[in-house]
Amino acid sequence: MDIRPYLQTILSYIESNDYAGYDPYDALNSPLLNLLSSKSKWTKIAFTQFLKRCPLNLRPMLGVKKGHNPKGIGLFLWGYTKLYAIEKREEYLEKINYLLYLLDKLKSKGYSGSSWGYNFDWQSSTYLRPKATPTVVNTSFIGHALLDCYESTNKQEALDMAIPIKDFILNDLQRTWLEDTFCFSYTPVDMAVVHNANLLGASILIRLKRYFDKPELGDAASASLAYTMKHQLPDGSWYYADTPSQKRIDSFHTGFNLQAIRYFLQEGYAPEYQEAYERGVSYYADNFFQKDGTPKYYHDRVYPIDIHAPAQAIAFFSCMDSKYKELADRVLRWMLDNMFTSKGWFYYQKNKVYTNKIPYMRWSQAWAFHALTEYMVANSKQKANANKQSC
Repeated sequence: MDIRPYLQTILSYIESNDYAGYDPYDALNSPLLNLLSSKSKWTKIAFTQFLKRCPLNLRPMLGVKKGHNPKGIGLFLWGYTKLYAIEKREEYLEKINYLLYLLDKLKSKGYSGSSWGYNFDWQSSTYLRPKATPTVVNTSFIGHALLDCYESTNKQEALDMAIPIKDFILNDLQRTWLEDTFCFSYTPVDMAVVHNANLLGASILIRLKRYFDKPELGDAASASLAYTMKHQLPDGSWYYADTPSQKRIDSFHTGFNLQAIRYFLQEGYAPEYQEAYERGVSYYADNFFQKDGTPKYYHDRVYPIDIHAPAQAIAFFSCMDSKYKELADRVLRWMLDNMFTSKGWFYYQKNKVYTNKIPYMRWSQAWAFHALTEYMVANSKQKANANKQSC
């Protein structure tokens, strides 16, 4: 499938906006909403959820400004890195240099090593995470992008930013113990037990071990991985988290779990989990996609169809064998037909009766760009392998 026209269109959109934009969760960047909710966490949550779900973009009139989201910048860096790996064009290298500069500028202050948060306050029912509070999810995704960037470009600044991530994860995150295993917290200010966050933290540690071979990296990564593997359900799935209100099984977080485990296997670690990984892959492929490629949000229902669902599926399955590559092709075609506009961006969510078309930069464009570039890399490798076999 030729995706270059789509890729060029989204590149024009994101570059013309300097990689900055709105986010589904940025309501508290509104001076008015921040003032009105200053004394009530429930009001903060209500404002955030209202703007997140509203299909009309009210942010400009509420004073919310477009911003650089560190996770989005990391995903854009990852995408340009993959494009550069396919075709070593100077323009890609220039974009990589700029995105590395932004990531260095956006690092969270006051924490160990390198880490990144969000460019907005984020209130949950239990914790307030102020703007720039680093998360293990953001930091891990950015870390993988930095390592891939170094491996493709030999840019030392990428590796120099990536290696200190170990200090943040090992020193600043809380740990919830279960026997001799543990779960990393989502941020330094909470004790949230979330499986995809835990596995992502473990996965960047195991990759960093190649560059900083100290026992504590492998020990922590293995103990963290073991915690979540203990919580895998017999059918191969995981709950998002094990608190009663978070016992849900959704598409893209399942994909994040499996992507993290795959890093261990690719690095030559944790072969004892190979069968559990394969069971998880089968569950992911069999339970979250309809025959025409429509991605489901949850294992037992379709809506809302979030752009993360097709994007993560494409990124994960496109590099696998023909059975799963065919699935990636179907999901990709569905995403391009149903969640892309010729104006240059990808939609946020499709609901049963309406589509939220707000062009969120981090949540939608960065993830779609990541998916498209991962698909291109996979196709490039498969063509190269086919050419070698025919020689």
